[in-house]
Amino acid sequence: MKQAKKYIIANWKSNKDTSEIITWFKSVSQLFIERKLKNLADFEIVICSTYIHIPLVKQQITSYQLPFKVGAQDISPYSNGAYTGEVSAIMVSEFAEYVIIGHSERRIYFHEDEDMLREKTQMGFSAGLKTIFCVSNNKAEIPPDVTIIAYEPIWAIGTGKTETPLNANEVARKIKNDNKVHIVIYGGSVNKDNICNFLTQKEIDGVLPGNASLDPNSFWEMIVNAASN
Repeated sequence: MKQAKKYIIANWKSNKDTSEIITWFKSVSQLFIERKLKNLADFEIVICSTYIHIPLVKQQITSYQLPFKVGAQDISPYSNGAYTGEVSAIMVSEFAEYVIIGHSERRIYFHEDEDMLREKTQMGFSAGLKTIFCVSNNKAEIPPDVTIIAYEPIWAIGTGKTETPLNANEVARKIKNDNKVHIVIYGGSVNKDNICNFLTQKEIDGVLPGNASLDPNSFWEMIVNAASN
């Protein structure tokens, strides 16, 4: 049986302007040229930028022929229409394959509740987006038909503190057993030094790095370490 792919999903959050993104991709592309990595087919690498930069990210990936996919950090709970300021799933799907829904920062700062997250998830499905649904524990409510769960303990987000790989693995196991999902990734201060500790756990299928993905060299080293493991 072929081994399932591991996920490395970069969440840039509200960071990077146009020039910084262009510089980031130029640096990463050069690193790929300098060192040919094996086993990259075993990974699904996704870059999630802000809305306005998603087309640029896709253009850069295509231009440099990088083995990356494009993702969004959020979508509207509404379809197209009179919803000033909203970006619908249909719009996002023109450029992206993936979308993050329910990140702890969205829940905390924008007071997104389970009803809204269900609406967003349904919109994502309708638009053909692959949803990465974030939860902070194995008891969280998960909408039907979600296939990718990101376990992100709130206290580990952007703090430099991480869940232990063994504990994260146990939470992932419970999430899979209780919700009939097959893919659970870990997010919470993942970096080049600890990425393999999580990816080698039986029930953890990938990682969701934030700050560590902003620096091209740091992100590259995460990929190298993961591919060399």
